[in-house]
Order: sequence, then C-alpha cells, then structure tokens
Amino acid sequence: MGIHAALKHRTSYKYERRIELGPQIIRLRPAPHTRTKILSYSLRVEPEQHFLNWQQDPFGNWLARLIFPEKSDHFEILVDVVADLEAVNPFDFFLEGDAEHAPFTYDEQTLKELAPYLELIPGGAKLDALVQELSAELQRPQDYRTVDFLVDANRAVQERVQYAIRMEPGVQTPEQTLDLAVGSCRDSAWLLIAALR
Repeated sequence: MGIHAALKHRTSYKYERRIELGPQIIRLRPAPHTRTKILSYSLRVEPEQHFLNWQQDPFGNWLARLIFPEKSDHFEILVDVVADLEAVNPFDFFLEGDAEHAPFTYDEQTLKELAPYLELIPGGAKLDALVQELSAELQRPQDYRTVDFLVDANRAVQERVQYAIRMEPGVQTPEQTLDLAVGSCRDSAWLLIAALR
C-alpha cells in the first residue's frame, strides 16, 4: 500500500451580471490508463443546472462536456481526487526484440502510428548540442541496449537542468530550460522529448 494523496482543485469565476455560458470542456479527471490507482474522484460544477456528458479523446483521456441551459453570474468547478501513490519500478516493461538495442528503426506501420509523436520541436544551439551528444552515444558498439541509452539521455538532462518547483503555468521551451539550466519536471520532460525526437 502506498501513500494516499488527496488533491483538491477549484476554478471559480464571478461575473458582474448574468451571462450565457457556452459549452465547456473540462479535462480534470485522471486518465483510465494511468498506473496510479485512483481511489475516489468527484466533479462538482456550479451552476447546478447543467447537462454533463463524459467523453474520451483519441488518446483515452476523459473530457467532461458541459452545457448550461440558463444564464448565470458564476461558474465554478470543484474536483476532489484521492490517489494511491505507490512506488513504481520504471523498468517494468519489455521491448520488442528489434528494439532492444539502439539505434533501431520502426516498421512502416508503426512509423505512421507514431508520426504525431515524432514531430520535431523547434530548438536552438543548446538543444542541437544535446542532440549531437546523444547521437554520438548511439555510435557505440552494437550491444548498446536501448534502456541504457534512455538512462543516459535522462542523465544528460539531469546534469544540465537543476530541478525547481515552478508555480507559473505553461512549459518552458527546451532552449529556455537549457539556457536557464533550471526547470520543473514538466520542463525537463519536454526537453527530453524534444531531444529524443
């Protein structure tokens, strides 16, 4: 049993007069395919008189689509989640035989399916230098395991970027993260994605 973490989210708007609320889409529910076990989830929306339909996007993420039939002077979203945070072995996966050693190539069908995830992110001199360093790593002898390459790529980012809690919304560009040499986990993750692409 892991640690139970209770998360509470509130978004609240007040208007100076009653207005029409257009259709709203709320993306504040954990994905059904997450490793983290969700013990409880609740969504409360004001005004109470609304129509709610749950949908899933093409990636399996939950979307709450709301329609409000009457005007309102407020709009509020309250989400409560209790998650069971257990330690997870990050190496609890397997690779196809033809992907066990880096570099490898995808077959044509897989390449089509992965196309959106392989789009290059605009970079700069520092991102280009990181990519060159990682590319040089791939020139190792044929026994260079893909998992070892991924560990080395993570280490390269960790050595360049000091972790910081960032309360500002959004994600820094990979070049900003490298320039500042500081970033939150989302900044380092985006940097790693850009480098691996």
